[in-house]
Amino acid sequence: MNDFETVYLDDKTRKLVILDQTRLPNEITYLFLNDPKEIWEAIYLLKVRGAPAIGVSAAIGLWAILARERYSSKEQFFSRLHQMVEYLDSARPTAVNLSWALETMEQEALGHRDFSVDGILQVLHDKAVRIREDDIAMCKAIGEHALTLVKPGDGLLTHCNAGRLATVKYGTATAVMYLGQERGYHFHVFCDETRPLLQGARLTAFELHQAGIDVTLECDGMSASAMRKGLIQAVFVGADRVAANGDFANKIGTSMLALAAWRYHVPFYCCAPSSSIDFSTASGDGIVIEERKPEEVTDMWYQAPMAPRGIKVFNPAFDVTDHDLVTGIITEKGIARYPYDQSLRRMLG
Repeated sequence: MNDFETVYLDDKTRKLVILDQTRLPNEITYLFLNDPKEIWEAIYLLKVRGAPAIGVSAAIGLWAILARERYSSKEQFFSRLHQMVEYLDSARPTAVNLSWALETMEQEALGHRDFSVDGILQVLHDKAVRIREDDIAMCKAIGEHALTLVKPGDGLLTHCNAGRLATVKYGTATAVMYLGQERGYHFHVFCDETRPLLQGARLTAFELHQAGIDVTLECDGMSASAMRKGLIQAVFVGADRVAANGDFANKIGTSMLALAAWRYHVPFYCCAPSSSIDFSTASGDGIVIEERKPEEVTDMWYQAPMAPRGIKVFNPAFDVTDHDLVTGIITEKGIARYPYDQSLRRMLG
């Protein structure tokens, strides 16, 4: 896995390059993109996924779109910039990193309004590269803080994919596992398969196994049994958006995992870079939850439908885990504890 790149900017082709995660684990395919519709669809169709990777892709993708076009005036450039920011932001409503990255890029351009269009494009190029580099540093810092919460030989559980495939390197929830692997902690990692899109089975199990980490795959409903048997000493999950009070949205099934951890007294940690903390959203009630197609539940992965034709399907992509079930929220700046509305603000200013 150390040879894989999840998302990067290719200066030779002036394109966003992503590893197509819909083809994993059986096929490794890279997509070179600078067309707005293709980039929007790559985000919407989960060819690139994970809040940090989406943010990095949006920043690089926005530059790639703007760099391929020609402008008759600076006003036309800024109009196109704003149009593309709004368009790309519509691809996924829950992951705050998407809107954060696009807003950051737009503000960077506006802050250099006196530059020529070519000069602004160079500024945006450099900013997109820095956003990518910052993601690597943030994930490693999250892992360093998380390592202080566990001991060698522990059993760790994660859900969905908050690994290096969801970021640029290390991941958020898996950073502790990668750093532990480097330092001889010999963790025993369990990962939920994560229905209905199987990100745990297709992605997390794939990347951890490729890295030589001791990983065991389980169905989502098996995690409580593993906790009851004493196989799990800590749970680490990612987040697509963390509200000001510590409620957070993550892949569907996370809240059930938190409830099981609470019942069996297993520490439950949310790992998120500061860009995923949304102080403008007071609680989880204000987080928009994306609803996806019913076919993901009834048809995907099967040769024939595995449910009655016409059956109604409830298919939210995420759920909200209440802050009182969370032992700690780990960011690159440290570990926040309850009450989160105070500790997060102190930590992140």
